[in-house]
Amino acid sequence: MRFEGEVAAEKGRAPSKKSKRRQKKSMAAATASASAVQKLFDLCKEAFADCAPGFVPKQDDVGRLSSFLDNMKPEDVELHPNLPYFRHENSEGTPPVTYLHLYGCPKSKFSIGIFCLPQSSVIPLHNHPGMTVFSKILFGSMHVKSYDWVDTPHSSSNAAAPTDGDRLAKVKTDAVFNAPCETLILYPETGGNMHCFTGVTSCAVLDVLGPPYSAPQGRDCTYYDESPCLDLPDGMIMPGEDGRYAWLKAMNGLPDNLNLVVADYEGPKIVEK
Repeated sequence: MRFEGEVAAEKGRAPSKKSKRRQKKSMAAATASASAVQKLFDLCKEAFADCAPGFVPKQDDVGRLSSFLDNMKPEDVELHPNLPYFRHENSEGTPPVTYLHLYGCPKSKFSIGIFCLPQSSVIPLHNHPGMTVFSKILFGSMHVKSYDWVDTPHSSSNAAAPTDGDRLAKVKTDAVFNAPCETLILYPETGGNMHCFTGVTSCAVLDVLGPPYSAPQGRDCTYYDESPCLDLPDGMIMPGEDGRYAWLKAMNGLPDNLNLVVADYEGPKIVEK
């Protein structure tokens, strides 16, 4: 315990050179972190300036944004594996995934957020209607399984739907990604538009979505049940295509293994200019 006199005397003393150096280093680190988050916002603002459902940024903008995200680190958003978000002390049930919101609303042209996954936590299989999405794993190991819809040779709008609302999809990605790794990018129709994340270790993924989810504008998040496709129906696959397939069925409600909580983002703030 410290007494009032000691605190008053300490306040009255001029800071030492060592203390000043520490303060300068701390301020420099904070400025660097803030500039990284601000720069990300500025790049997104440029890339998604004309964003609308189905919009895909220009190739140069995709390159600049993905390259910048490739080099982002957990320190840029003041995250580290020892934070409570990444611990699951209750052995029962699915570990909660914590979402930290950096920027955006349904009326914005893009949104930025971070998902914090303890080991074995899951973000169930879901879609990204009309969106371009950049996902950067900041640290840890994460399993990603993703699908794209399969269309019949006759029409891209006539996707296979044999019974009970099932629709044929092709596996795009089924692998474990270890940070540091390249940013994952998906597009409105390709690149793994439906995906599922599982924490192999505790991990964090920074997501940029353009445009954001918006139920009133027809961009609500849909979750899916998946079942293996053992026999492909005749005529469903374009000649020369191969790979793994599954039947996906949209769920009416939320998945049982969805355990998502929202917390305040406490890292460097974004300033809209």
